[in-house]
Amino acid sequence: MSAPEEDYRSALTAAVGHARRWLASQDERPVGPSRTAAELEVDFGGPLSRAGTPATEVVDYLAVKAEPGLMAMPSGRFFGWVIGGTLPASLAADWLVSAWDQNAGMRFATPATAAIEEAAGTWLLDLLGLPPNADIGFTTGATMANFTGLAAARWRLMADAGWDLEAEGLTGGPRIHTFVGIERHDTIDLGLRYLGLGRPTVVPVDGQGRIDPVELDRALGLVPARAPLLVCLQAGNLHSGAFDPFTEAIAVARAHGAWVHVDGAFGLWAAAVPELAALTAGVEGADSWGTDAHKTLNVPYDCGIAVVRDTTALRSAMGVHASYLVHETGGPADPFETVPELSRRARGVPVWAALKSLGRDGVAHQVRELVFRARQLADRLAALDGVEVLNDVSYTQVSLAFGDDATTRAVTARIIADGRVWMSGSRWQDRDILRISVSNWSTDDDDTTVAVDAVRDALAAVRGS
Repeated sequence: MSAPEEDYRSALTAAVGHARRWLASQDERPVGPSRTAAELEVDFGGPLSRAGTPATEVVDYLAVKAEPGLMAMPSGRFFGWVIGGTLPASLAADWLVSAWDQNAGMRFATPATAAIEEAAGTWLLDLLGLPPNADIGFTTGATMANFTGLAAARWRLMADAGWDLEAEGLTGGPRIHTFVGIERHDTIDLGLRYLGLGRPTVVPVDGQGRIDPVELDRALGLVPARAPLLVCLQAGNLHSGAFDPFTEAIAVARAHGAWVHVDGAFGLWAAAVPELAALTAGVEGADSWGTDAHKTLNVPYDCGIAVVRDTTALRSAMGVHASYLVHETGGPADPFETVPELSRRARGVPVWAALKSLGRDGVAHQVRELVFRARQLADRLAALDGVEVLNDVSYTQVSLAFGDDATTRAVTARIIADGRVWMSGSRWQDRDILRISVSNWSTDDDDTTVAVDAVRDALAAVRGS
């Protein structure tokens, strides 16, 4: 017997009301949370009651008690890390995904979600200029998107070396030699660790963090002949926003017979903007790519994207065959053959909704606007006395310093305590910095004005203290 409609109606009505109030509060509320996790444990912890609580009361309690501990990440004034907001169509689609309650692992069992995700994948390959016959998997995020691409690389490199990875594992097999730029994102190392591939060889980079193709060639040339090689490149440096020189670096890797993976967590989306084409020129020559739709595309979390040219390698690395699983013959891969999970939610549906609502021109405009706001902030902040912009602002990242490290740390702390904006501290090229990531589709002139004022006031307060 189905659950009574009224049980769902009252709980969902309450959730909608709380969600709308939360979203409406973004322009006025401080960006940071007002209570700590330790303080909130009193409200959410303690012994589990013997009797249950009606669903609507649970929703009301959850929304009211959680609110002081929430970060206003949907706000246009949130510039911390690389975290996008959520587009209206994607948010609503994500709610439908939960209501539909589909296990999106098999095309046969859930054809609607499979067809939606396949359409989104086709659009993405076209939009980003990637091989049209590549496989796409919708992962939990960029970390697992990179992991998926690297897993396919491991399978192919071992197979080409004559090693049966499924039967023998890694023990006793040929070593895969991995190469990364010194300023790669740490999730690349994490994926390599998950896969048992060990620490990579680090290659020098230029002043903006772009890998040096000459140094890459030299490093690859030191490896014994016919050894399996894996090169990891980057679209969007965490601090500078810079892109590796793909044409040159991929040509070097190809000359040595290496598989090339590109971590494009937030930067791969530059390929959708004609005037930013120089940033991603040559990126289509790689073998695998990882990105995250929750960043630059602005869909909810749990929407990473793995793209692999070698479909056999991907399906062999990720797929599983069991008697109870129903496979369609002659069609695209089942979704579970392209991601680490067997069971999963239909996380590609919000991606489809974002692309459908924006269209090709809308995606380009959204990315273009993020870049414009980053450059706007950089220009206005550079005009302030005592503010140094450390990077060439070619994409969405701005790295600032305020003289010595102690002053930079103090200014960062003041900005966070003030609450008008959120910008995260970091360390880049042996200096403490304040890092601004422009990732939210809703960031506008008012938000950038508030941001500049917040930095100015924080710097004045530190100087006067």
